[in-house]
Amino acid sequence: MTAPVPSTGYLLAGLGVMFLVTVALRAAPFVALTRLRDSQVVRYLGRTMPAGVMVVLVVYTLRDTTTELGSWLPAAVALAITLGAHLAWRRAAISIVLGTATFMLLQAWLG
Repeated sequence: MTAPVPSTGYLLAGLGVMFLVTVALRAAPFVALTRLRDSQVVRYLGRTMPAGVMVVLVVYTLRDTTTELGSWLPAAVALAITLGAHLAWRRAAISIVLGTATFMLLQAWLG
């Protein structure tokens, strides 16, 4: 016995609800941030989160590192590139992207 196929209106209503929920979830952080812009907590997170992201990336990068060249070399070079980029430009986004891209490329090439 097969289940009946839902009507077109039912499917469109379901898609509409999914669309609205997705848009609301994407907009919620921006709406909350406009109300919290002068908050001490938001300023604190703005100062500390880039360093927190860096720590998470370093731990993630080094968690499976072994003594094999294909394992530690991509991690070491990516960490050096990340540190150098951060010291040169003081822009967390640039250093994170360069370090991550370097690690991924070397991992694919040597791994």
